[in-house]
Order: sequence, then structure tokens, then C-alpha cells
Amino acid sequence: MMSVRKESTSTKSKHINSENSADALPEGRASALCREQRLGKYIFPASVLAAGCMWGLMGLLVRSLGAVGIASMEICFIRSIVTLISLFLIIILFQRSALRIKLMDIWCFIGTGAFSVTFFNFCYFKTMTLTSLSVAAVLLYTAPAFVMLMSAVLFQEKLLLQKIAALVIAFLGCAFVSGIVGGAGALSAKGILYGLGAGFGYALYSIFGRYALQKGYDSLTISFYTFLCSSICTLFLADRGIVADAFAGNSTLICKTILLVLIVTLFPYLFYTKGLSGVENGTASVLASVEPVVATLVGVVVYKETLNLWNVIGIGMVLFSIVLINVDLSRKPAE
Repeated sequence: MMSVRKESTSTKSKHINSENSADALPEGRASALCREQRLGKYIFPASVLAAGCMWGLMGLLVRSLGAVGIASMEICFIRSIVTLISLFLIIILFQRSALRIKLMDIWCFIGTGAFSVTFFNFCYFKTMTLTSLSVAAVLLYTAPAFVMLMSAVLFQEKLLLQKIAALVIAFLGCAFVSGIVGGAGALSAKGILYGLGAGFGYALYSIFGRYALQKGYDSLTISFYTFLCSSICTLFLADRGIVADAFAGNSTLICKTILLVLIVTLFPYLFYTKGLSGVENGTASVLASVEPVVATLVGVVVYKETLNLWNVIGIGMVLFSIVLINVDLSRKPAE
């Protein structure tokens, strides 16, 4: 608990020192340093937004693999294995030090890989079979609420009115976007429980990821060991025979799948984890709510799905929540 406060204090002192050093530099160097500092303030939220946008493209992967008879858990297995191999190659070629972790810290990666990625996928796919897809999507986006509550307890993140308002607006926006408002949605007690489990599992990545970041691991290390643990778990849950049969002799499908997995899994997890190092968990979870908006737009553009008034209202609400969570309301206007 204390480490978070110390980190916050040291961050402030670093900022003050950097401002002092900027004053001591020549005018050209000082202005360049100030521009770099201002740019850094936007990089972390932009990383989370980019992750959410890429996760919104998941339908492209799911539909292309579903067309050849590959089911949900097998898709999770493919995502984990392809991402793991890709990360391993990147690390071996460019940053071998990223493989080093302390054995006592393995619980962080079991948390992100087994308890988050694998558990949330299992619950999410199960929810899809028990309820409508729109209900499943909305229940998944209870995740920001879990993140904010857990972060308030574990990391002393403040539950500001601004955050809570953005959370409520984002959740309602997701409900409008998914079609559960203004449309039919099948509900069952079992389906709701699995859906809440999916939201809780989804939220756990921000929690365990934050612990790993506090221990000094970068996004590459966290992502690699996350998908190592997830691959081990899905290895026992997926039907590997179905996967082998679907890809046998189909080089086009193999190349397409690898490309899509990189776009919807590898890059977004790297970006999201990087973003967590510069924004609070609650803020990051609201920013990632752009995912269903992108997913809806992909459906309209690629699969010619219809976009009704409720969807448009929902998109506007999610985008407004993203602006709201990033506006500094405490800053007084200049006199």
C-alpha cells in the first residue's frame, strides 16, 4: 500500500526536478523537454484507447475461424499460443532480459494469465451460450466497476464523482451499443452469474498487471508470462484435434489467423499494459470501453449490419465518458 504513495511522491519530485532542469537548459533544449513532458501525458491514455480499438476488431478473428468450425475455447487457445510464440520471438531477437523474473513473482502472471485471460474467456463464452450476445457484452462491461472498487481498496485510488459518472455513462453506452436497450435480451440467473464472472475476470488483468508493474516488470515481460500461463490452461480446455483439422493444408487460413491474432491480441495487450503504467486502473478500464463501439462499427462496415438510433446514442455516450474521464475538472480557469 505504502509503495503506491511513495511512487506518487517520487513521481511528483521527479516532475519538479525535471521542471528545474528545464529552466537550467538553453531555451531550445528547455522547450523540447517541455514538449516531451506534455506529449508523455497523452501517450498512456492513447495506448489504452488503441488497445480498446484493436480489441474491438476481435469479431474479424472469431467470424473467420467460426466459419471453418472452430469454437470459442479453441479460438482462445489459438490466440494464446500464437501470441506466446510471437512474444517469445520478439524477446529472443530484441530483449532477452525480458525473460527474467523472480520465482516469487510468478503469482502476478498466474493472475493475469489463468485467473484473468483464461477465466474471463471461459465465462464469456459460456455466457454467450446462455444469453444473447448483447447481454453477454453488457455483463462483460461490468469490469470497470470491479476495477474501480478493487483499485480503491488495493491501491487507494480515489473514487471521484467524475470517475463514477464516467463509469455509469460508459456502461449505459455499452448497453445501448450492444442492443440490449431497445432490443430483446434473454436473461437467466445462470447466464447473469457467468456474465458477472466474465466481467470480474476481465477486471483482474488490471489488478494483477498493476502489481507486476509495481515490481518493475515491463509490458513485454508481463504479456509473455500472461500468455504462457493462459496457453498452459487452454491446452487442457480446448479440443486440439478440431484446430489441427481446420488448419491442415490451409496456408491462407494460417496466415490470416496469425495476422489477426497479432492485431487483436498481441498488440492490444502490450499497449494496455504500457498504458497502465501511466494511468489509474479505473481510468484505463473506462477508456477501454471504446471496444464495443469499434466492434459495432466493424459489424456495420464489414458485415453490413444495421446501425439504429440506440446504437448511435450508445456510441456517443461511450465517447463522452472517455472525454469526461480525461478532463481535469479540478483545474481552475486562468484569470
